[in-house]
Amino acid sequence: MKVKVLSRNPSDYVRERTSDINKVPRNLDPSLHPFEAPREYTLASNAAKLERVFAKPFVGSLEGHTDGVNCLSRNPRSLSLLVSGSCDGVIKMWNLPRREELVSINAHSGFVRGLCFNPKGDSFFSIGDDKIIKQWNNTDFGSISEPQNTIIHKTLLTGIDHHWVEDKFATCGEQVEIWDESKAVPIRNFSWGLDTITSLKFNCVETHILGATSSDRGVFLCDIRGGSPLRKVVMKMKSNAIAWNPMEAYIFSIANEDSNVYTFDMRRLNMPVNVHMDHVAAVLDVDYAPTGQEMVTGSFDKTIRIFPRDQGHSREVYHTKRMQRVFCVKFSSDSKFVLSGSDETNIRIWKANASEQLGPLAPRQRAAISYNDKLKEKFQHHPKIKRILRHRHVPAMVYKASKQKREEIKSARRKQRNVELHSKPGTFKHVPERKKNVVSIQK
Repeated sequence: MKVKVLSRNPSDYVRERTSDINKVPRNLDPSLHPFEAPREYTLASNAAKLERVFAKPFVGSLEGHTDGVNCLSRNPRSLSLLVSGSCDGVIKMWNLPRREELVSINAHSGFVRGLCFNPKGDSFFSIGDDKIIKQWNNTDFGSISEPQNTIIHKTLLTGIDHHWVEDKFATCGEQVEIWDESKAVPIRNFSWGLDTITSLKFNCVETHILGATSSDRGVFLCDIRGGSPLRKVVMKMKSNAIAWNPMEAYIFSIANEDSNVYTFDMRRLNMPVNVHMDHVAAVLDVDYAPTGQEMVTGSFDKTIRIFPRDQGHSREVYHTKRMQRVFCVKFSSDSKFVLSGSDETNIRIWKANASEQLGPLAPRQRAAISYNDKLKEKFQHHPKIKRILRHRHVPAMVYKASKQKREEIKSARRKQRNVELHSKPGTFKHVPERKKNVVSIQK
């Protein structure tokens, strides 16, 4: 006669270094768990509610400027260094982890119009209303009060950006000018029309491609290896800033005066790939996360929004009572934080994920957060959970303006449908919604 005895090792059922929490063996056969979906739905609902409870995105502020913060630039070789320029000509360098000011420079008379680091991160360039380009060495904070190099320009400059690989940088004003760091005169010029060029950015991947926006509502592309611009897109309203996707060489986004952000594919400029449309006033700046999956925008409506690159509506909106018009925004180099500079002299630090817990996490915490994220993703289209995840409090002015904007869009679409229904066959030409804001393409 054979007798089978169940034998279990206690160490297989007790967690390491604890004696109060026991492991429970689980059979994953779905036939044994008929109520798994309702239980998971309840857990997903609780996870969505807790996400909104713990959504506290504001981390801190960098105080020290005495005028509005007009531009920001992060060091490509350091997570902790940030440079800011204000409307009174002062440039400050900050240590982000300690939230303290490292150095302050009276750099320009008038606005600081632009800042950029070189690829090595050991120096940065600045331009201002005094028509001077200055190069600063930031390896020694004690000697940073004097510029390393100074170039006096003939005309007013409005923007600057550095090449991602070579020792070249570009400035814009009456025209786009390409400079070599070792020379005092530009090595190449680009212009398209007579209007002022307001901003420019080098492509992060195809580094010889340059995008620029102009005050005649145009956005044009240049190849710095050639002698003339490539293409120009004319929009219905002026664009204020341009940003390239660091993971897709041909994708760029522009911040427009009509409260929208337009994402274009430079291979097909006849209409935007996507329109991001939650702001209610002019969008003043846009910047991509280093991952290329999200972008942050700052607007005249005193809010900051974070958009997924392939969606038309924002997933987050940040605001405070004291924050005024947001002139500049930046993602941190690790995509964990968002930096904003606004008109009331403050630089604010925000979490990119509002409910993310800062600091080290235990393995059990990481596993619980990962499980909750998967539950929210699984049930994200259920009405109750979708409403909880999308709900945001916004200022009364933004709420009323967004409501009015939605009514205007519905009215325009209703009018277009009525015109189409009551027109003779073949006389009405339907224009796609994304194509309406593109006036023309010039080659």
